[in-house]
Amino acid sequence: MENCIFCKIANKTASSKIVYEDSDIIAFEDTTPSAPVHILIIPKEHIQSIDHLEGNHAGVISKIIFVAKKIAQDKGLSGYKLIFNVGREGGQIVDHLHLHLLGGWKS
Repeated sequence: MENCIFCKIANKTASSKIVYEDSDIIAFEDTTPSAPVHILIIPKEHIQSIDHLEGNHAGVISKIIFVAKKIAQDKGLSGYKLIFNVGREGGQIVDHLHLHLLGGWKS
C-alpha cells in the first residue's frame, strides 16, 4: 500500500527501531509506547486487519505469534500481553495488521 506507514517501515522507506526481521515479518518499537516494552510485529505483506485474513495467511499469523514469544524471551520479559486491535471500534489506528507486544512492568 502506497500510503501505509507500516509498509514503508517494512520496505525501509520510513525509519524505525527494528528489533527483529526475516523474510515475512518485521518487528519494531512503537513510537508512542503504552508500556516499558512496546513492540509492533507485522507481516511484510500488506494485510489490513484480522478481518482481512485468508486461509493462505495461517502461516504468517502463526509466525507473528512465535516471533512475539522470541522477542519477549530476548527482552527477558517474565510476563507480557499480546494484542491485535481490529477496526476503528477495536482501537486499530493503522490499517495494516499488527500485533502489540507489551511488557516490562515491575510488580
